[in-house]
Amino acid sequence: MPELVIPDAGDRETLGAFVARAVRLDQNTLVRLRQRGDGVVEAWCATPFEVLATRAVAGDITPSDITVSGNELLAALTVAGGERMDPGPARDLMWHSELPAPGRWQLVDELPATVISELADRGVTLARDNVGPHGTPPASLMDQAVLTVSGNELEIKVQMRCLFALSGMGFVDSSIDGDVVRVTATDSWMRIDARYGAVLKRRHALLPLLF
Repeated sequence: MPELVIPDAGDRETLGAFVARAVRLDQNTLVRLRQRGDGVVEAWCATPFEVLATRAVAGDITPSDITVSGNELLAALTVAGGERMDPGPARDLMWHSELPAPGRWQLVDELPATVISELADRGVTLARDNVGPHGTPPASLMDQAVLTVSGNELEIKVQMRCLFALSGMGFVDSSIDGDVVRVTATDSWMRIDARYGAVLKRRHALLPLLF
């Protein structure tokens, strides 16, 4: 039977908040739990904005890579209580999102959290007035590049969909003076780390396979 062990109550609350946000964005969301070698569990979810979100806490997961229902994991974290819990049955075949391969992330730039929060708020206001057929912002708005950051010979265009994901997951806290949001990248991926979690997106679309 799968087992998730998170000794610290604060970390359990942190992971519970992450999963609750993911479930609020998508009632049928899945959460992928992966063990890192340093005694850290990474939680991943796919957002409705076609951007991945992740948060890490101290703990252990058995097996070391498992996908579970967001609702069942949330119940284990908030209802069952205790440091050892059953995260729910494996739903590995239902996970279809690619995760970035382990590698060295290069720092591109650090931005004030207040700037990111203001841009996200403007985008949310626009989205409310232009809701798409599926209840999400139209692709034209989500694909809009709202920031271009550069550093270490890299140039990254940050799309509005990334800010929607940061805002929807509650990752940015603009009330903390001097707080920053860090943009890093590999050859294939970009990552935006805020105080309460990170969002990731491929820098280039995958080419379709031709047969």
